[in-house]
Amino acid sequence: MKLVRLRDAARPRITLRLDGVPIEAQRGDTLLTALLAADAGYLRDSEFGDGPRAGFCLMGACQDCWVVVEGRGRLRACATLAEDGMEIRRG
Repeated sequence: MKLVRLRDAARPRITLRLDGVPIEAQRGDTLLTALLAADAGYLRDSEFGDGPRAGFCLMGACQDCWVVVEGRGRLRACATLAEDGMEIRRG
């Protein structure tokens, strides 16, 4: 299921790379918003074997949206602003 933007759709576009694949986001998006709006599908596989995860609490309190950002390490996608040129790997 792809997310559809209902407002702020005119913000400037930026480009990120997820697992080496370019995706488009908007300035001001969190990484989680950018990845879900780009139809990335999931952020990581659960370490408990119950399938793919794509964020849960959306406020930086849980462990479901970890990604690895080149040069910055492991970060929560819901609490990290997307920046033009970021290289992201699923956590």
